[in-house]
Amino acid sequence: MDKKKNISMAVIKRLPKYHRYLSDLMRNDVDRISSKELSETIGFTASQIRQDLNCFGDFGQQGYGYNVSELYNQIRNILGLSKTYKMTIIGAGNIGQALANYTRFEKLGLELKVIFDINPKLIGIKIRDIEIKDIDYLSDYLKENTIDIGIICVPDNNAQKVCDVLIKNGVKGIWNFAPVDLVAPENVKVENVHLSDSLLTLTCLLNDIE
Repeated sequence: MDKKKNISMAVIKRLPKYHRYLSDLMRNDVDRISSKELSETIGFTASQIRQDLNCFGDFGQQGYGYNVSELYNQIRNILGLSKTYKMTIIGAGNIGQALANYTRFEKLGLELKVIFDINPKLIGIKIRDIEIKDIDYLSDYLKENTIDIGIICVPDNNAQKVCDVLIKNGVKGIWNFAPVDLVAPENVKVENVHLSDSLLTLTCLLNDIE
C-alpha cells in the first residue's frame, strides 16, 4: 500500500468508479473483460484504464483481459475496504440526516456508530437505531470509543472547531460537508464535499452549451 503514496489524486479519484462498475459486472455474471470492453462500459479510454491499473500492479493479461472478480477484489483492497471503518456524524440537520439514512455505507464496510448535534430537540432521537447525542459529549465519546471517520455537517463557522476536536481525539479521516476548507495536519486526511461547487460546475457547463 506504500506505493499508493506516489499515485496521483486523479487516479485515486477514479478508483471508486472502477469499484462500482466492476461490482455491476459481477452481479451480471461477467467473468472476464478486456480494457476495450471496460472502456465502453465505464467511459474511460482503454489506454487510461491500463495506465490507471498499472499503477498498482499487473492485473490483466494480453489476449485474456481482466478477471472481473479478481480485479474487483484488488481494487477493493486498494480502497481499504478489506476492513471496517467506524464513523460519526456531527450535525443532524438535513444533510446529516440524509447521510445517516444512507444504507449503502454498511455494504461498503462503513459503520455509523453515533450522531452528534447541538439542537436539544434532536438529542435522544434515533435514526435507524443510531442515537443523536449532545455535541458537548463529543470529546468524551471519542476518548472512550475508536472512530476512524468524522463526518462534519455543521455550519461553516463551527466546522473548524469540530474538526479540531476530532483530530485532537485521534480521528484520522474527515469527510467535510461544511462550505469551508478545513485546516488539518498531514497525517489527517480530509475530503471536502462542497455541494455548491459541484452545482456551479454544472451551471458553467450548461452556459457553454448555450
